Formats: sequence, structure tokens, C-alpha cells
Amino acid sequence: MNAETDSNHSPVSPEVWKKLVRDYQEPSLWRALWQVVNSIGSYALVWYLMYRSLTISYWLTFALALLAGGLLVRVFIIFHDCGHGSFFKSQRANNFLGFITGLLTFTPYFHWRWEHSVHHATSGHLDKRGTGDVWTMTVQEYLEASRGKRFAYRLTRNPVILFGLGPLYLFLLHQRFPKSKSDVREKFSVYWMNTAIFAVAVGLSMVFGIGTYLLLQIGVMLVAGGAGVWMFYVQHQFEDVYWERAEEWDYTAAALQGSSFYKLPKVLQWFTGNIGYHHIHHLSPRIPNYNLERCHNANPLFQKVKPITLVTSLKSMTFRFWDEKRKRLIGYRELRPYLKQQKAGAL
Repeated sequence: MNAETDSNHSPVSPEVWKKLVRDYQEPSLWRALWQVVNSIGSYALVWYLMYRSLTISYWLTFALALLAGGLLVRVFIIFHDCGHGSFFKSQRANNFLGFITGLLTFTPYFHWRWEHSVHHATSGHLDKRGTGDVWTMTVQEYLEASRGKRFAYRLTRNPVILFGLGPLYLFLLHQRFPKSKSDVREKFSVYWMNTAIFAVAVGLSMVFGIGTYLLLQIGVMLVAGGAGVWMFYVQHQFEDVYWERAEEWDYTAAALQGSSFYKLPKVLQWFTGNIGYHHIHHLSPRIPNYNLERCHNANPLFQKVKPITLVTSLKSMTFRFWDEKRKRLIGYRELRPYLKQQKAGAL
């Protein structure tokens, strides 16, 4: 049964699902404050312990870097909720904490918020790709692409680039520059964030030494960036994912079928701030992360979405192109017949 339908196989209207999520859109001050303490507080503590561990064992430093990276992913989820205006009731509080968590994750708050809102409005829309998403080509687009563009696409889809060097580039360099089509506020959010990051980097370098600061910070960013990009990738690149052209695209279907339910072990669910319930999040981004699991468990509609597990999610690594004829993602092996047909002049 498609997640887009109820038990009677009738389309799920916005009126239906909006009633289901309404109670879970209410932020909780105490839940939010406790999450700030156990996430940002723990991250700061572990970062300091990493510094202290350098005189004991580099293996201990490495283990703590993994822990700090996981905590930074959780901090990013708080940042993410602030961007949706869902973490606190007060928008001013969301904006303030959004800037602080953006500073910790090297992400300009208002600029990212604008890009991410575009992502939510266009997810699963084949005619509106390119903002806040993973570069995904259709089979036909790849067949018509130049040799240089094909090489660039295959390079960016390489796991070492996609989950290793790519996240470092994204968080350390790419987000230091605003997009030309962004508004003045978004542009200045980048400039202010760059200034704040530089000031903090100088201050911490004076305390710990510039070499030590760079070693620890880049190490943590490498772990957090790789894990974060993997989460985002799996949430929109999985078997039976939803992609449609403009005339067929539907918001509800794009949310429930185009965003995964990534069922993780409890400890990983905690570090990733429940963002595995991505089908619900895309349906209603006003639900704070600390309410997502309760919303899922309370509503059979959301439980009908087929979960992706840690093991089955690995299959997503093989997906590279959207096949519009078969309406599914395929890999390089399944692309070969198309390439042969093209070479033979059949396409």
C-alpha cells in the first residue's frame, strides 16, 4: 500500500494529515532547553576532552572525535529546527539559537534557511532540482551530457567525494559565499557568520594553539559532515523514491513517498535528532524533532511507510540516475544498456 493512501485506498488530503500533525507542531520549552543542554553542552565538553586527550593517546582523541562528530550532527538538527521556526515558540529565540548553532556548524543561518525552504518546496520535483539537494541527473540528461559533465557527475557521486571531501568543502568553503540570487539579509548572514567563525577560530587558536585547533576542528567537521551528508542522501536517494514532473508532482506524495523513514538503532536515532522520520518532517516541517517519533507512533498513516534500515540503506550507494521510463533510481550497471543503445544510434 502506498503511503499516500489511507486504509480505504483513497487519496490522503491535506485536511486529513494536517489534523494528524496539529498537536505535534506545538514546541515544548523544557524539551527544547534540555536538548540544548545535552547537545551543545555535551559537544563543548567532548571537544575539550579531545584537547586533553592529545597528551594521552591519539586513539583516544580519534574516539572522542567520533563522539564529537555525532554530537555536532545533533547540534545541526537543532539549527535545522530553528530554521523551520519549530524549535521554540518564539521566532526571536529560534533566530538567536539558529545563529549560535550555525556558528558551531559553520553554516550561515538565514542563507541556509532560505535554501532549505526551497528544498522543501521542490523535493521530488524533477523540473525544480538544483537548490539544497544532491545533484541527480536523469538517464536522458546523462546520455545527452558532454564528456566533461559526465566526468564531473561521476566524480561528485564518488563516495570518497560525496561523503568525505565534499562535506568539508561544503561546510568550510562553499558556505562562505552567498548565492547571487539570495536577498540582502541572506547575503549578510553569510558575511556575519564568516566574521563570527573567524573571531572564534582566532580566540580558540590563541588558547589551544592554531595547529591543535585546526586538527581537532577539521577532524570533528569531517566526521559530522560525512554523517550529515549521508543522512541527507539516504533520505532522498532510496529504492521506490518519488520523483515527478510538474504536471504530476504532488506535495503530499513527495513528502510521504519521496522522503524516507530511516529506522535507526536508538543510539543513532538520538545522535541524528529523530531526523530519520523524514517522511513526517517533509510533510510538516513545523514539528520539532523531539515530537517526530511520538507523531509517527500515534498515527497509522505514517507507519505504513516502508522503513529503511541501517543495512538496507547501504543499497542507496548504488543509485546514480533517475530512470523516467521505469520511475526509479538506477546505477551504472543498469545504465549500460542505454549507453549501448545510444552508441548504436537507437536513442
